[in-house]
Amino acid sequence: MKLSKNFTLEELIKSNTAKRLGIENKPSKEGIIKLRILATALLQPLRERLGVLRVSSGFRSKELNKIITGHDKGSQHCECEAVDLVYVKRGKIDNIMIFQTLIDLNLDFDQCILEYGDGTKECDPIFPDWVHLSYKITGNRKQVLVAYKDKNNKTKYRFKN
Repeated sequence: MKLSKNFTLEELIKSNTAKRLGIENKPSKEGIIKLRILATALLQPLRERLGVLRVSSGFRSKELNKIITGHDKGSQHCECEAVDLVYVKRGKIDNIMIFQTLIDLNLDFDQCILEYGDGTKECDPIFPDWVHLSYKITGNRKQVLVAYKDKNNKTKYRFKN
């Protein structure tokens, strides 16, 4: 099912982990509507500017999210409001371009998290491993965060410098 010109429901719900473990990973009808809004308002404009974007994680059922993250706390992935994206250009990952294009296009979004890569507690990543983007129907915060590991290998978040 097409959600926008270039994005399908299948790519926003695909999970090799769910498939391997036999977990059903299907959103509700309301969830599909939210994914369509996410795809048209946020993903499609990025795609039109950058070219192909790979969705590394989209919708996650609560069961799948618990397996992937180790907790069942609320996640925008479970609410059909978030995707993790990877951008490859000429065979090289260039995920910072997702963030730069998001800002250049002045797109509305809830959160943009530059995930790991070469980022630290003090330094913003130039080469994030992926970019988490979320979009809510109302109340988007335009919050930009950096995810990094502390000295105990715990994930921490801070506002981008």
